[in-house]
Amino acid sequence: MQMKKLTPVLFVEAIEPCLPFWTERLGFAKTVEVPEGGKLGFVILVKDGVELMYQTYASAEKDIPGLVRKPNLPGTFLYVEVAGLDEIKKRLAGVKLEVPQRTTFYGAREIGMREPGGNLILFAEMAAAPEKEREAQ
Repeated sequence: MQMKKLTPVLFVEAIEPCLPFWTERLGFAKTVEVPEGGKLGFVILVKDGVELMYQTYASAEKDIPGLVRKPNLPGTFLYVEVAGLDEIKKRLAGVKLEVPQRTTFYGAREIGMREPGGNLILFAEMAAAPEKEREAQ
């Protein structure tokens, strides 16, 4: 069995407030949008081979009744590995950090915040492999 891709779908009340976080701050492109009345019901966002989908609770309920239980707060947590944390920090200037910059025991520099839909996003830059490990690869 071969798995080819994993794409998270974040369920939110409204998609529109979430879009600037991804498109304007982080450079994602909206490749698909599905209207639902006068608002968006579903979108796909893409950047550098990373794909993310948003769907409203109302749209999901129409697609598959009973699919999602509406939580008090979104419980999704995305861990996004990036090539440069400093660039992410610049793009997210002014956004409240839920996880201030830290370095983990496994060498990742990380920051985390909630996107406008309430989901926690943690951005991580992994430490470079020691020289001997790189030579062995």
